[in-house]
Amino acid sequence: MKKKTTKITELVIDEENEALAIDAISLVTSPAIEVDFVFFGKEKNNLTFAKVDEEKRELISAALVPCKQIYRYDANTDSDYYVWFSKDTVKKAAYSYLKHNNHHKATYQHEQRVAGVLTVESWIKEGDQDKSKLYGFDLSDGTWFVKMKIENDDLWNKIKEGELRGLSIEGYFVNRLEQMGKQYTDEDIRKAYAELKEEGKIK
Repeated sequence: MKKKTTKITELVIDEENEALAIDAISLVTSPAIEVDFVFFGKEKNNLTFAKVDEEKRELISAALVPCKQIYRYDANTDSDYYVWFSKDTVKKAAYSYLKHNNHHKATYQHEQRVAGVLTVESWIKEGDQDKSKLYGFDLSDGTWFVKMKIENDDLWNKIKEGELRGLSIEGYFVNRLEQMGKQYTDEDIRKAYAELKEEGKIK
């Protein structure tokens, strides 16, 4: 029997399509990076050190973790594989997200756009003194963290009930090996953009 090979692929930002890198952040039940967020609210506060006297309706989470292998499945080829992002790509993605004014874009389970979700802080972890430690995270340097304000009542209830547990990015990245060996044409870019639009990833 032939042994099955699982690919591990580095994803990078297509410099000519930087605006598509991180189009939105989705609130999901099972985050691909396998890191749950923590949240603040007067009804439930899951941080033992913090005292919250008012309904803050905020959550803090990692959005991307560098060098972490993320499982993917391709239904077209019935094959599984892993992707990962370098520290440099994570930083570029985080900066691009703000640069292109996507901090107000969010989705629910990667299925539909939702209102009332705003990214109010964004930072890259640098060293052991990083404030992410205060929230109970122990992730590698270069991790992209965000704080989000949730004004959407339905989503906030789903967060408190434990239905939504983490974040997952939505965007357009390319395989580094393919990028190195291929010059993208305008038609390639238009096709990729059209596919993202059809999937509801961009307007």
